[in-house]
Amino acid sequence: MAIRDILIIPDKKLRLTSEPVKAVDAALRTLVDDMFETMYAAPGIGLAAIQIGVPLRLVTMDLAKKDDPPEPLVFINPEIVTSSHDTSIYEEGCLSIPEYYEEVERPAAVKVKYLDMDFKPHEIDADGLLSTCLQHEIDHINGVLFIDHISKLKRDMVMKKFKKAAKKSGGDLASDKEPSHHIG
Repeated sequence: MAIRDILIIPDKKLRLTSEPVKAVDAALRTLVDDMFETMYAAPGIGLAAIQIGVPLRLVTMDLAKKDDPPEPLVFINPEIVTSSHDTSIYEEGCLSIPEYYEEVERPAAVKVKYLDMDFKPHEIDADGLLSTCLQHEIDHINGVLFIDHISKLKRDMVMKKFKKAAKKSGGDLASDKEPSHHIG
């Protein structure tokens, strides 16, 4: 297992649409292990493979509370099947946009189909934080960032800030250590 570098905006790879996973093999298992190690170290509660530069439709997640035992979840080729008409607002953050949080309105509940690590199909009905996190991570594998759900003015300000910081630091931005809002 290894901690991998997390891509930070304005990295153009974050806008790629990820390719479907074709099979679970040793390389994919290693990638999943690395994703969990990277996500926990960041710390965050979700991570899409594209965030570490791997354009595969793969998501890791753990929504366990800080003092509870880990509850690692893996979603291979996740796809939202249905979304509720009701919405909820959650203050989101992202490991690829460190130290920036904004309220985002999304469907309150979703049904997601996905494959597990045995490549077996599943469907999950999600609401609350799980729904928000799944939508956030599925957005990532579709090249969408949570800032795409906020006003153009706020989005432009964030992008300007991160472009300036990337220029100054050569792309090495410090990560935020507050896990409560860092979805992925």
